[in-house]
Amino acid sequence: MDAEFVWVVDPIDGTKAFVREYPMFSTQIALMQRGRLIVGVSSAPVYGEIAYGEIGVGAWLNERPIRVSNVNQIEDAALSTGNLKTLATGPQWPAFGQLIGRLSRIRGYGDFLHYHLLASGKIDAVVESDVNILDVGACAVIVEAAGGRFTDLAGQPLSIASGSVLATNGRLHEAVLGAIRA
Repeated sequence: MDAEFVWVVDPIDGTKAFVREYPMFSTQIALMQRGRLIVGVSSAPVYGEIAYGEIGVGAWLNERPIRVSNVNQIEDAALSTGNLKTLATGPQWPAFGQLIGRLSRIRGYGDFLHYHLLASGKIDAVVESDVNILDVGACAVIVEAAGGRFTDLAGQPLSIASGSVLATNGRLHEAVLGAIRA
């Protein structure tokens, strides 16, 4: 882990979905340089999607450039959730419930899909509480390269130790983070 470059690979992200034969799985490959994620590729063969991005360069979905949405109010936002077990059993759950009541839409697309949708501007935020870097490293790069922001639920940058995610179009990040912390 102290090498200048480290590959972060999840050959089957969404293993439980894959085993149960529903299409919410993908292959995730990310490259870290000195602990910072810089390149990400997310391949979802059943969906026919390949998303990729490079920090400072841009993001693409099936060869088309993608950008996050311009939504800047929680009341206009669409949020997707993934695994929420730790959040649901923790002290932030009531505040998260209050946030849900303010949103325009909430869905649970899960795994790679909600990050592809976020990077493409089709939804505005994602919350997950039980993840690891293998699950989200590549998608974090794609979202950020598309103009979004990606942290843990404490607002800290994504790292090897991260176990939660708040990913947004960037414009909503502080407002959603503040609402979850309330």
